[in-house]
Amino acid sequence: MSKRDKRHSCKLVAVQTRREILRTSVAAAASIALGNAAPARQWKLGINTYCLRFWRFNDRQLIDWCVKEKLDAIFLQDSPDPGVMKPEHWAEVRAWTKDAGLHLETGGSALLPKTPEGFAASVATLRKNVERARAMGATMVRALLVSDRYSMPEGPVEKHVETGVKILREVRRQVLDANLKIGIENHKDIQAWRTRQMIEAAGTDFVGSYLDTGNPVFVAEDPLTTIEELGPVALSFHLRDSVVYEQPGGIAVQWVPLGEGTNNFRALVARAAEIMSPNVHIYCKPITARPPVVLPVYGEEFWTKWFPDARSHDLARFEALAKRGQPWNKPHLMADVEGVRDKYMDALKIQQMAHMEQSLTYCKKELDLGVRWRS
Repeated sequence: MSKRDKRHSCKLVAVQTRREILRTSVAAAASIALGNAAPARQWKLGINTYCLRFWRFNDRQLIDWCVKEKLDAIFLQDSPDPGVMKPEHWAEVRAWTKDAGLHLETGGSALLPKTPEGFAASVATLRKNVERARAMGATMVRALLVSDRYSMPEGPVEKHVETGVKILREVRRQVLDANLKIGIENHKDIQAWRTRQMIEAAGTDFVGSYLDTGNPVFVAEDPLTTIEELGPVALSFHLRDSVVYEQPGGIAVQWVPLGEGTNNFRALVARAAEIMSPNVHIYCKPITARPPVVLPVYGEEFWTKWFPDARSHDLARFEALAKRGQPWNKPHLMADVEGVRDKYMDALKIQQMAHMEQSLTYCKKELDLGVRWRS
């Protein structure tokens, strides 16, 4: 296919995507207007353990904590356990979660190597994470393209997505043989439509979406757009709230406890319930204590450098979200910053646990999520 044909094909895909999103947006709005915003199914609820990272719990302590909270699932992410990469520990985790009756998911790190010479090492790391997930009895292994747009190597984003696809395809047979799937987290790097392109280019037989509602705001995207784009290929669904509001110089975003932000989570969960597989588990994932970040969305460089192919209707929806929002003015500590957090760690631990407990209560009581806690 010539470069001209490829460009024409991409334009057709973009038009089809716009039409699809318009249809789903209208359907969602009609559902909410008719009072159907409650989830259409009973989700099984867990936590993402990254949200208790300041406590430095080992894996057994995290599992026991989930049992105490009467949760249905656990997502072990960035585990601080000293045995995290030891096969004998993987067998222990498998036994512990089975005895506890917890559904388990886990994952690894970013795919994209910093240089082309790092390609083989990136493949080897992903293979090891797949091996670990299989041994632990997990159903999926998390990955992402890169941590944020500032970590992206030089060059067009299309090239980096192609590299990510090549790395994924290297492990396809191993993933299928392990009866797993790789969940690509939408992070602070690319927008959801590009993440879906990456997933589909790699192959939905072994790759899907680790859908996170907190990261979209950092790429100027309303989480509802993310759900509509990635929901049909979602393997795992993680809830994180944000305040989004207009600010001189752009739009400010900040993560806050569940239920404190600008998002309408009842509508988000209801939309997800309509389009996600019934096998998807939902995870409470509050990350707080970080200061607001202002996105310079009214400057040309933000778009030409980071998102040259952004869709105008996505920006319009994000701007509408910001117009409804306001700063989070409740007293809170913003010390989760390099060079500062260690000084305030005792206070950060207390706040982190309080925000997790508050967010879990919101998930259970306000969003009606979870099964085991009802008994």
